[in-house]
Amino acid sequence: MSDNLKNLSEFIEIVRRLRAPGGCPWDREQTHESLKPFLIEETYEVLEAIDSGDSEHLKEELGDLLLQVVLHAQLADDQKEFNIDDVAQLVSEKMVRRHPHVFGDTQADTADAVKVNWEEIKNKEKNDKGITNESILDSVPKNFPALYENHKISKKVAKIGFDWKKPSDVFEKISEEISEVKDAIETNDSAQIEEELGDLLFATANLCRSYKVNPELALKNANNKFRKRFSKMENIISKENLETGNIDFDKWNELWELCK
Repeated sequence: MSDNLKNLSEFIEIVRRLRAPGGCPWDREQTHESLKPFLIEETYEVLEAIDSGDSEHLKEELGDLLLQVVLHAQLADDQKEFNIDDVAQLVSEKMVRRHPHVFGDTQADTADAVKVNWEEIKNKEKNDKGITNESILDSVPKNFPALYENHKISKKVAKIGFDWKKPSDVFEKISEEISEVKDAIETNDSAQIEEELGDLLFATANLCRSYKVNPELALKNANNKFRKRFSKMENIISKENLETGNIDFDKWNELWELCK
């Protein structure tokens, strides 16, 4: 057994020990449901590590994410449902099955051709299992982050022709939604305001897709840009011995423009 596989086996055994009688009280009381927030958190920390470009940081965060995978598998093993080996076997079989251009005699010379094959094989797998979706949107998880869910939904319906004729048409929809937001604000109806703002965000996310931009990543980049600029503003405020509570709009705007 290679050192790498030995390390993985030892890690799996560590998690098993934590969950076993006499192990860690915290680990022993966890459930699939209780671990959900940690799975989401660790996934986002991996994304942050990728953005940082720090390979050591990425290695650490991938380990934390692997812990979540192994923990969920151990929970299932404790309940006599399946174990980590079953998980590995299932995904290995899936990868071989969905890559016939590598492990079979199917031809796929481009990434687009691979995607077409992938979808066809995935649909066949569902049919073989007797899984029939009432809607093409049933395959999009409802617990995705909202912007990413919008991105996946919009791509699904666009594939069957439910889409604007050209990207510039989305601008008209956004203008329409802005007008409806203004009308809702005039009514002072909080529920209607929320609904119309949701429609505006939905249309804006569609504009991103129209120009092949992932809205989740676009907003994340915008957030990161804001963080950096605001941090610069805070440094200036500190150097000038200013109090944030006493800074008026004009001064904030001056600082913002300076940091841009």
